[in-house]
Amino acid sequence: MNFNIIRAGRAVLHVTDIEKSRLFYEKLGFVVTDTDNENLFLRGLEEHNHHSLWLKQKQEPAVEVISYKVTSEKDIDELESFFRRQGREVKRIKAGEQPAVGQTIRVQDITGIPIEFYAEMEAVERLLQRYDLHTGAKVQRIDHFNCMVRDVETAYHYYLHKLDFACSEYTVGEHQKIWAAWLHRKPSVHDVAFMNGVGPRLHHIGFWLKDPMSLIDGCDVLAAAGYSTNIERGPGRHGLSNAFFLYVRDPDGHRIELYNGDYLTSDPDFKPIKWELDDPMRQTFWGHEAPDSWFDEASDVLDIQTGQKIALQQPKLKKSKPQFIM
Repeated sequence: MNFNIIRAGRAVLHVTDIEKSRLFYEKLGFVVTDTDNENLFLRGLEEHNHHSLWLKQKQEPAVEVISYKVTSEKDIDELESFFRRQGREVKRIKAGEQPAVGQTIRVQDITGIPIEFYAEMEAVERLLQRYDLHTGAKVQRIDHFNCMVRDVETAYHYYLHKLDFACSEYTVGEHQKIWAAWLHRKPSVHDVAFMNGVGPRLHHIGFWLKDPMSLIDGCDVLAAAGYSTNIERGPGRHGLSNAFFLYVRDPDGHRIELYNGDYLTSDPDFKPIKWELDDPMRQTFWGHEAPDSWFDEASDVLDIQTGQKIALQQPKLKKSKPQFIM
């Protein structure tokens, strides 16, 4: 079925100090659309929607939901019917109940990740050519989510065959089982990736930059502002996706990837690229390893109905850091 899912649209995160978060994300190069004592709405420079990141002040850091934009409210209705036929609990949120967003539905996906679908969001000024306002890494737009889950193959088949995503690249581990998969709706490498690990958890949110030099600018500004310890991994180039990357951790530990330089996947005869888990050029084309924290740490996700953290499960496949033989 084709529900006209367009792209990754926004994420709603819980943080413990709005002011600390604001200072960090502004240095990183985000635009503050609106803020108060309990909420912070952020977007990239080229985004015309109100926000792509909503931070809420709470007692503990967590992921409330990750959201996909769809074409129309008809798609929201059809998605709701689809999930209810599967016996899944669906939470409908009426227009006006969330700032700047029309009606939405939320559901726990097949892996336990809380997902949301919306069609309408308040329009704001695009700042793409307001170069006088460009700072830090000059964040352009939201690009993708990466989720750590116990059963990647189940997620892979569900998103491909039920939600009509396509696969650009995938990684196989022992016995050629899918260890990670990069899936998309927009014609790039991914809107969502799933990787093997303790889950369900959100590993990171990826934001697009205009060029590789923006990664360096981001590093320089973060270091000069006292955030050098928040830089977790990179800069580097992924083998998988071919993109330049920088991973940073916000004051609550949520992981943000700054990302640039992947490729077009629009052709219907595009063949997914297969990687072996222990290929040293898969994660980082130049061969250097990721830190242990990149494999072990991620953000807890919440139940859409109760607001409680979802219980974690051990991965179906062997959980191991890839071993590189150089």
